[in-house]
Amino acid sequence: MKKKTYRKILMYAAILAATICFVFPIYWMLLTSLKPNEAILRLPPQFLPVNATLANYKGILTDGKFLIFYKNNIIVSGITTLVTLTLAVLAAYAFSRYRFKGDKFVMMLFLSTQMFPAMTLLIALYNMYFRLGLLNTYTALVLACSTNALPMSVWILKGFFDTISKSLEEAAYIDGCSKGRTLVQVILPLVKPGILAVGLYSFLISWEDFLWGLTLVNKTEMRTLASGIAMTYLGEYNYDWGRVMAAAVGAAVPILVIFIFLQKYMIAGLTAGAVKE
Repeated sequence: MKKKTYRKILMYAAILAATICFVFPIYWMLLTSLKPNEAILRLPPQFLPVNATLANYKGILTDGKFLIFYKNNIIVSGITTLVTLTLAVLAAYAFSRYRFKGDKFVMMLFLSTQMFPAMTLLIALYNMYFRLGLLNTYTALVLACSTNALPMSVWILKGFFDTISKSLEEAAYIDGCSKGRTLVQVILPLVKPGILAVGLYSFLISWEDFLWGLTLVNKTEMRTLASGIAMTYLGEYNYDWGRVMAAAVGAAVPILVIFIFLQKYMIAGLTAGAVKE
């Protein structure tokens, strides 16, 4: 009994410590956004809100740039999600239903692109987009983010398609449905959790993007949230941490809200993809 009690105490202590490690940065971000700049770097630090103010939030809203970054983020993330979902559904369905020589190798080759850090592709992609005249455009950001999210999205959806019996499709064909109609009206409703998981995943990838927004865009009016915040409020000699944290809170709110309501689909999607070949 004592051993079990000690194990439970250790387990709860570990869970509590992990929770504090995850929650404290979010709390500190929120707390810093409510502090005036002169109080942010004060020693010893204040762990409770004292003389809290909304000046930093008013500052980013009246500045105008933050709202431009927010609009760009919504546009890029929305289009990226639609593009990734469309391509992932078609590719995953093909990998799941059609057998051809080397199909497993092609799937592994497709997934192997995730092994390469994005930094190794920067120079080549920058030169390609420059020659195509796509720098400082939504198209460049959407292509970069969609390419980044697509391999994992295909893998997740393939796991869902693999769980659906082919007899349902055969019955639809007998009833006169075409392959496209069968996919849209019969198969896709059955993999709705997977579609939601992939949609959330691709949205997160594009919403939190920093590297591509910093590399492929150099005009302020085209920047997205992460790169825009860094380039606007973090200068060479001046760091406006209050506004940075206020902007970070504003950027994190949609993600937190979406994830709270759709986290079960995200977990189900990753689990389904993990147990399928």
